[in-house]
Amino acid sequence: MTSLRSAIDVQPIGGYGLGSTIEDTTLPQKDLKNAGLKVTLPRLKVLEVLEAGGPHHLSAEDVYRKLIASDESVGLATVYRVLTQFESAGIVDRHNFDDGHAVYELAHESHHDHMVDIDTGAVTEFVSDNIENLQKELAREYGFDLIDHELVLYVRKRDET
Repeated sequence: MTSLRSAIDVQPIGGYGLGSTIEDTTLPQKDLKNAGLKVTLPRLKVLEVLEAGGPHHLSAEDVYRKLIASDESVGLATVYRVLTQFESAGIVDRHNFDDGHAVYELAHESHHDHMVDIDTGAVTEFVSDNIENLQKELAREYGFDLIDHELVLYVRKRDET
């Protein structure tokens, strides 16, 4: 019996910060300059937190706490301002998952979708060519060309007992 996961070609993906090494990512200064932003210490520190290992869907408060934990003196208002600038520059993507609370992740070069565990809040990224093709086909059937989309599946772990 074929699982739905294999039937629709779902592939979990990693992103920035998931096993990345310095060879995998560009230097923060280059990222900022390429986005047309002046290199400042607060921007560098926020970008370093986002590029570090660990969860990569972080709220502004998460970024702030990580900065405080590493003895950086960057205020919460500055973190919000930097994240807004990063979003405008295309460095980060902003998501408002189930509770409307904004979280940020470094912008990926390739499109991906999300599954959010409604019990734990854990976010799983995945890619499915079959789902992408189906969405394009549906748009065409209704007389549209698909320009962009965001797909968030709200999920709960199955009880396997």
